[in-house]
Amino acid sequence: MYGKTIRLKRIFPDERRRLFSVPLDHSVSLGPIDGLEDVPALVDELQTAGLDMVIVTKGAVGSLVPVLRPPTLLGIHVSASTTLAPNSNLKVLVGTAEEAAALGADLLSIQVNFGVPEESEMLRYLGIAADQCRSIGLPLMCMTYVKKPGGGTADEIRHACRAAADTGADIVKTGYPGSFEEFRRLVRTTPVPLLLGAGPRLDPDSEFLRIVRETIEARAAGVCIGRNLFQRHPVGPLARQVASLLHGAA
Repeated sequence: MYGKTIRLKRIFPDERRRLFSVPLDHSVSLGPIDGLEDVPALVDELQTAGLDMVIVTKGAVGSLVPVLRPPTLLGIHVSASTTLAPNSNLKVLVGTAEEAAALGADLLSIQVNFGVPEESEMLRYLGIAADQCRSIGLPLMCMTYVKKPGGGTADEIRHACRAAADTGADIVKTGYPGSFEEFRRLVRTTPVPLLLGAGPRLDPDSEFLRIVRETIEARAAGVCIGRNLFQRHPVGPLARQVASLLHGAA
Protein backbone atom coordinates (compact mmCIF):
# COMPACT_ATOMS: atom_id res chain seq x y z
CA MET A 1 0.00 0.00 0.00
CA TYR A 2 1.35 3.40 -1.00
CA GLY A 3 0.01 5.26 2.03
CA LYS A 4 2.59 3.90 4.44
CA THR A 5 5.45 4.57 2.04
CA ILE A 6 4.32 8.17 1.53
CA ARG A 7 3.95 8.78 5.27
CA LEU A 8 7.35 7.28 6.04
CA LYS A 9 8.88 9.65 3.48
CA ARG A 10 7.30 12.55 5.35
CA ILE A 11 8.79 11.29 8.62
CA PHE A 12 12.25 10.66 7.10
CA PRO A 13 12.44 13.07 4.14
CA ASP A 14 16.21 13.32 3.83
CA GLU A 15 19.05 10.98 4.77
CA ARG A 16 21.16 14.01 5.70
CA ARG A 17 18.92 14.89 8.65
CA ARG A 18 17.66 12.94 11.65
CA LEU A 19 14.18 12.94 13.17
CA PHE A 20 13.59 15.09 16.25
CA SER A 21 10.57 13.59 17.99
CA VAL A 22 9.30 14.09 21.53
CA PRO A 23 6.92 11.69 23.32
CA LEU A 24 4.51 13.30 25.80
CA ASP A 25 2.48 10.22 26.75
CA HIS A 26 3.96 9.89 30.26
CA SER A 27 0.94 11.28 32.13
CA VAL A 28 -1.00 8.01 31.74
CA SER A 29 1.68 5.84 33.30
CA LEU A 30 3.24 8.35 35.73
CA GLY A 31 0.59 11.03 36.27
CA PRO A 32 1.00 14.82 35.84
CA ILE A 33 4.76 14.83 36.29
CA ASP A 34 7.01 17.89 36.17
CA GLY A 35 7.03 19.42 32.69
CA LEU A 36 3.62 18.19 31.56
CA GLU A 37 1.49 20.73 33.43
CA ASP A 38 0.67 22.62 30.19
CA VAL A 39 1.17 20.39 27.16
CA PRO A 40 -0.08 22.86 24.50
CA ALA A 41 2.37 25.54 25.69
CA LEU A 42 5.17 22.95 25.76
CA VAL A 43 4.41 21.78 22.22
CA ASP A 44 4.27 25.36 20.99
CA GLU A 45 7.73 26.03 22.45
CA LEU A 46 9.16 22.78 21.03
CA GLN A 47 7.83 23.58 17.56
CA THR A 48 9.52 26.96 17.66
CA ALA A 49 12.77 25.20 18.59
CA GLY A 50 12.60 22.82 15.60
CA LEU A 51 10.55 19.79 16.66
CA ASP A 52 9.63 17.37 13.83
CA MET A 53 7.10 15.12 15.59
CA VAL A 54 5.17 15.07 18.84
CA ILE A 55 3.71 11.83 20.23
CA VAL A 56 0.72 12.08 22.56
CA THR A 57 -2.21 10.04 23.82
CA LYS A 58 -5.45 10.16 21.88
CA GLY A 59 -7.13 12.13 24.66
CA ALA A 60 -4.54 14.89 24.42
CA VAL A 61 -5.02 15.60 20.71
CA GLY A 62 -7.92 18.00 21.21
CA SER A 63 -5.87 20.34 23.39
CA LEU A 64 -3.17 20.54 20.67
CA VAL A 65 -5.46 21.51 17.80
CA PRO A 66 -5.04 25.28 18.45
CA VAL A 67 -1.21 25.10 18.56
CA LEU A 68 -0.17 22.24 16.26
CA ARG A 69 1.08 23.70 13.00
CA PRO A 70 2.69 22.40 9.80
CA PRO A 71 5.08 20.80 9.21
CA THR A 72 4.95 19.21 12.70
CA LEU A 73 3.95 15.54 12.53
CA LEU A 74 1.60 13.85 14.99
CA GLY A 75 2.08 10.43 16.56
CA ILE A 76 -0.61 8.87 18.73
CA HIS A 77 0.37 6.40 21.46
CA VAL A 78 -2.21 3.70 22.22
CA SER A 79 -0.47 1.53 24.84
CA ALA A 80 -1.37 2.14 28.47
CA SER A 81 -0.79 1.11 32.06
CA THR A 82 -0.28 3.03 35.28
CA THR A 83 2.17 2.78 38.14
CA LEU A 84 -0.88 2.39 40.39
CA ALA A 85 -1.25 -1.20 39.16
CA PRO A 86 0.71 -4.17 40.55
CA ASN A 87 1.70 -5.20 37.00
CA SER A 88 2.43 -1.80 35.47
CA ASN A 89 4.81 -3.40 32.95
CA LEU A 90 1.79 -4.82 31.08
CA LYS A 91 0.87 -2.30 28.39
CA VAL A 92 -2.55 -2.88 26.84
CA LEU A 93 -4.04 -1.38 23.69
CA VAL A 94 -6.48 1.47 24.40
CA GLY A 95 -6.97 2.61 20.81
CA THR A 96 -6.79 1.53 17.19
CA ALA A 97 -5.02 2.63 14.04
CA GLU A 98 -8.34 3.75 12.62
CA GLU A 99 -8.97 6.02 15.61
CA ALA A 100 -5.49 7.49 15.31
CA ALA A 101 -5.91 8.19 11.59
CA ALA A 102 -9.27 9.86 12.26
CA LEU A 103 -7.52 12.14 14.78
CA GLY A 104 -4.96 13.20 12.17
CA ALA A 105 -2.06 10.90 13.09
CA ASP A 106 0.96 10.44 10.87
CA LEU A 107 2.09 7.49 12.99
CA LEU A 108 0.73 4.99 15.53
CA SER A 109 2.86 4.25 18.60
CA ILE A 110 2.69 1.31 20.98
CA GLN A 111 4.98 -0.09 23.69
CA VAL A 112 6.27 -3.60 24.30
CA ASN A 113 8.18 -4.47 27.47
CA PHE A 114 10.41 -7.50 26.97
CA GLY A 115 11.69 -9.82 29.68
CA VAL A 116 8.54 -9.72 31.84
CA PRO A 117 5.87 -12.42 32.31
CA GLU A 118 3.40 -10.43 30.20
CA GLU A 119 5.75 -10.17 27.21
CA SER A 120 3.80 -12.61 25.00
CA GLU A 121 0.57 -10.68 25.53
CA MET A 122 2.21 -7.44 24.45
CA LEU A 123 3.70 -9.14 21.39
CA ARG A 124 0.17 -10.18 20.47
CA TYR A 125 -0.90 -6.54 20.77
CA LEU A 126 2.01 -5.56 18.52
CA GLY A 127 0.80 -8.02 15.90
CA ILE A 128 -2.74 -6.65 16.11
CA ALA A 129 -1.53 -3.06 15.76
CA ALA A 130 0.73 -4.01 12.83
CA ASP A 131 -2.21 -5.58 10.98
CA GLN A 132 -4.39 -2.51 11.63
CA CYS A 133 -1.67 -0.14 10.41
CA ARG A 134 -0.97 -2.20 7.32
CA SER A 135 -4.62 -2.16 6.31
CA ILE A 136 -4.85 1.65 6.32
CA GLY A 137 -1.27 2.59 5.40
CA LEU A 138 -0.24 4.08 8.75
CA PRO A 139 3.36 3.62 10.01
CA LEU A 140 3.76 1.82 13.34
CA MET A 141 6.41 2.66 15.94
CA CYS A 142 7.20 0.28 18.79
CA MET A 143 8.70 1.68 21.99
CA THR A 144 10.87 -1.30 22.83
CA TYR A 145 12.26 -1.84 26.33
CA VAL A 146 13.88 -4.71 28.21
CA LYS A 147 12.47 -4.57 31.74
CA LYS A 148 15.20 -6.37 33.63
CA PRO A 149 17.52 -5.08 36.37
CA GLY A 150 19.85 -2.56 34.80
CA GLY A 151 17.68 -2.24 31.71
CA GLY A 152 18.87 -5.38 29.97
CA THR A 153 22.18 -6.25 28.34
CA ALA A 154 23.19 -5.00 24.92
CA ASP A 155 22.45 -8.47 23.52
CA GLU A 156 18.96 -8.43 25.06
CA ILE A 157 18.21 -4.95 23.70
CA ARG A 158 19.39 -6.04 20.26
CA HIS A 159 17.15 -9.12 20.46
CA ALA A 160 14.13 -7.07 21.55
CA CYS A 161 14.54 -4.50 18.76
CA ARG A 162 14.88 -7.19 16.11
CA ALA A 163 11.80 -8.98 17.49
CA ALA A 164 9.77 -5.75 17.38
CA ALA A 165 10.77 -5.09 13.77
CA ASP A 166 10.15 -8.67 12.68
CA THR A 167 6.70 -8.64 14.32
CA GLY A 168 5.65 -5.67 12.22
CA ALA A 169 7.01 -2.38 13.59
CA ASP A 170 8.06 0.11 10.90
CA ILE A 171 10.11 2.15 13.39
CA VAL A 172 11.70 1.03 16.67
CA LYS A 173 12.49 3.25 19.64
CA THR A 174 14.72 1.94 22.43
CA GLY A 175 17.15 3.01 25.12
CA TYR A 176 20.90 3.49 24.96
CA PRO A 177 22.66 0.08 24.91
CA GLY A 178 25.62 1.15 27.05
CA SER A 179 28.35 2.17 24.61
CA PHE A 180 28.81 3.72 21.21
CA GLU A 181 30.04 0.45 19.69
CA GLU A 182 26.95 -1.38 20.93
CA PHE A 183 24.77 1.47 19.70
CA ARG A 184 26.27 1.20 16.23
CA ARG A 185 25.82 -2.56 16.27
CA LEU A 186 22.18 -2.14 17.37
CA VAL A 187 21.49 0.16 14.42
CA ARG A 188 23.05 -2.35 12.01
CA THR A 189 21.01 -5.31 13.31
CA THR A 190 17.65 -3.54 13.44
CA PRO A 191 16.17 -3.69 9.90
CA VAL A 192 13.93 -0.62 10.32
CA PRO A 193 14.69 2.99 11.36
CA LEU A 194 15.89 3.12 14.98
CA LEU A 195 15.16 6.05 17.31
CA LEU A 196 16.98 6.63 20.59
CA GLY A 197 15.03 7.28 23.78
CA ALA A 198 17.17 8.66 26.60
CA GLY A 199 14.95 7.67 29.55
CA PRO A 200 15.29 9.56 32.87
CA ARG A 201 17.04 12.91 32.86
CA LEU A 202 20.77 12.96 32.11
CA ASP A 203 22.88 15.65 33.73
CA PRO A 204 24.66 17.83 32.84
CA ASP A 205 23.28 19.03 29.49
CA SER A 206 26.59 18.13 27.85
CA GLU A 207 26.06 14.45 28.71
CA PHE A 208 22.64 14.51 27.08
CA LEU A 209 24.00 16.24 23.97
CA ARG A 210 26.76 13.63 23.75
CA ILE A 211 24.08 10.95 23.37
CA VAL A 212 22.42 13.00 20.63
CA ARG A 213 25.74 13.27 18.78
CA GLU A 214 26.25 9.52 19.08
CA THR A 215 22.81 9.04 17.50
CA ILE A 216 24.12 10.79 14.42
CA GLU A 217 27.49 9.03 14.42
CA ALA A 218 25.87 5.60 14.82
CA ARG A 219 23.58 6.41 11.86
CA ALA A 220 20.38 5.97 13.84
CA ALA A 221 17.27 7.58 12.35
CA GLY A 222 16.89 10.16 15.12
CA VAL A 223 15.68 10.59 18.67
CA CYS A 224 12.41 10.16 20.53
CA ILE A 225 13.26 11.90 23.79
CA GLY A 226 10.84 13.15 26.44
CA ARG A 227 11.89 13.77 30.05
CA ASN A 228 15.41 14.81 29.11
CA LEU A 229 13.81 17.76 27.33
CA PHE A 230 10.49 18.67 28.90
CA GLN A 231 11.81 18.46 32.48
CA ARG A 232 14.35 21.19 31.74
CA HIS A 233 13.13 24.73 32.26
CA PRO A 234 13.06 26.53 29.93
CA VAL A 235 13.01 23.75 27.37
CA GLY A 236 13.64 25.92 24.31
CA PRO A 237 17.41 26.52 24.46
CA LEU A 238 18.37 22.85 24.74
CA ALA A 239 15.72 21.81 22.20
CA ARG A 240 17.19 24.25 19.69
CA GLN A 241 20.63 22.68 20.17
CA VAL A 242 19.16 19.21 19.61
CA ALA A 243 17.35 20.35 16.46
CA SER A 244 20.51 21.99 15.13
CA LEU A 245 22.52 18.81 15.62
CA LEU A 246 19.95 16.45 14.16
CA HIS A 247 18.95 18.59 11.21
CA GLY A 248 22.51 19.36 10.25
CA ALA A 249 23.59 15.70 10.35
CA ALA A 250 25.82 14.63 7.48
